[in-house]
Parts: sequence; structure tokens; C-alpha cells
Amino acid sequence: MKSKIQFILSMIIFGTIGLVVRFIDLSSSERALLSSFIGCLFLTLIFFIMKKKFSWNLIKSNALFLLLSSIALGGNWVFLYQSYNYTTIANATLGYYFAPVFVMLLSPFVLKEPLSFKKVVCIFVAIMGLVLIVGEGVSASKTNDILGLSYGLIAAAFYAALLLLNKFIKDMGKLELTIIQLGTTALLLMPFVFSTSGFGMFEVSSSSIPFILILGTVNTGIGFWLFFSGMEKLKGQSIAMLSYVDPFVAILISAIILQEQMTLLQILGGALLLASTFVSEIKSIKFPTLAIKTPTK
Repeated sequence: MKSKIQFILSMIIFGTIGLVVRFIDLSSSERALLSSFIGCLFLTLIFFIMKKKFSWNLIKSNALFLLLSSIALGGNWVFLYQSYNYTTIANATLGYYFAPVFVMLLSPFVLKEPLSFKKVVCIFVAIMGLVLIVGEGVSASKTNDILGLSYGLIAAAFYAALLLLNKFIKDMGKLELTIIQLGTTALLLMPFVFSTSGFGMFEVSSSSIPFILILGTVNTGIGFWLFFSGMEKLKGQSIAMLSYVDPFVAILISAIILQEQMTLLQILGGALLLASTFVSEIKSIKFPTLAIKTPTK
């Protein structure tokens, strides 16, 4: 029960990211830099309080994939935060939850995993859901919504890359892995941010500072800490089911707190998208496996 509570709390925290970001008067890259830097510091403190030590040999042996995954993490956050600037939190979240579809599409080629008939059906349903969401935006001539949803999809592609790259990182603890990735992401974003924004980041409005600290410590640090603490003792199917607390909270915040509107077709599209990714992760529903995989050498 403790593990489930920890995991659910992490999903609730992740679901509030869009709301917190709305109150930070910075560019998406600046937000990503600060959240990764503050989150890294917070988790490093937790790491040492737990009397853990970094495995430098493992870090060295996994260096390439740690670097690539950190680039994916940085791109994921930059485009997700950018998505919140142009569309509703609900649309950005739904676009972002297309990531499992990207993973399913790429797994046969990257991980050599066969693609089952069930997953093919789920991919088709997810695409239909996305078409409904985007189609409504086009019909209503909401250019910003389309742009925001596009950024959300790019963020989803980066997140899918992160998930796949993490499969190649061997023998590292989840907390240690997250600290390294956050720290590397911050280092990679620094030259980009300072070359594009200069040191204007340090002239942020005083009203944004509390939300920057919340984004770094709560949404990133505490969120990831609870996430990894909870998932250690949970089964994969439980993790898949509880993960949908995140978009549920985000959509509730969008509708109730920010009063952002969605059409009925967009709601239907969102339901199809989330349902398809949910069903794809439920192992009790079995279909025959298709021979869709890359040839072995």
C-alpha cells in the first residue's frame, strides 16, 4: 500500500507541472535548465542522506547512452514546456501521451521486439484519437492549439527516445541514473540558454521564483523520488494502470482550475488515445504475435 501511495503521489505531482509552468516568466529552455539543475541538487542530497555512493565504473561504461538519454530528456522538457505556452494543458498532455505509441512503433527496430496484433490495433486507435484532437483544432482554426499539440508530440518523441535509450543502460540504480541524467541535461542546456538568452534568466520576476523552486524541488526532485520509491515494489501492470493518474490530474486542472475548454470530439479523441496506450500495457489481454521485426544479422 505504501508503494502505491508513493507512486500515486508522484503521478499527482507530475500532473500539476503544466499549472506550475504557467506561472514562470521564462522561456521553455530556461525552465528546463532550472528544473533539471534544482532537481539534480535535491536528488543528490537525498542520495547522500540514504548513504549511497555513485558507481563511477558503471557511469563510465554507460557514458554514451547516458549522454544520449540526457539529450532526449532535455529535448523532452523543452518541447513539453513550450507546448504549454501555446495550447491547453489538456491538449499538451494528450499530445505528450502519444509517447507509448512511438515506443511501440520503434521497438521492433530498436529493441528487436515483435509487434503483436494487439499493439497494432492500439496504435491505430491512438492515431484515430489524435486525428480527432487535431482535426477539431484545424476546423476551429486554432493555430496556437495545433502548434502547441505539435510541440507536445515532439516532446513525446523525445520521451520515447529516452525510454528506449534507458533500455541500453545496464546495472545502474534508478535514483543514481536520474541524478546523472538531470545533471548532464543541465550541463548541456547551459551553453544553449546562455547563448540565446544571455544572463536574462537571473532577472526573472520575483513572482516566478517560488514556482521555479516548486518546479525544481517538488515536480522534479520529490516527484522523481516518490516515483522510483513507489515503483520498486509494484508490478508492471500496476505501474501502467496508476500512470494514468498523471493525465487525469492534468486534464482536471485544465478544465476546473484554468477553465480551458475541450470540444466533445477532442474529449473522445483523448479518451481513445489514453485507452489505447492503457490497453497496450495490460498483459491479460492477449492477441497473436505478428512477424513484424527487423531481420537479425
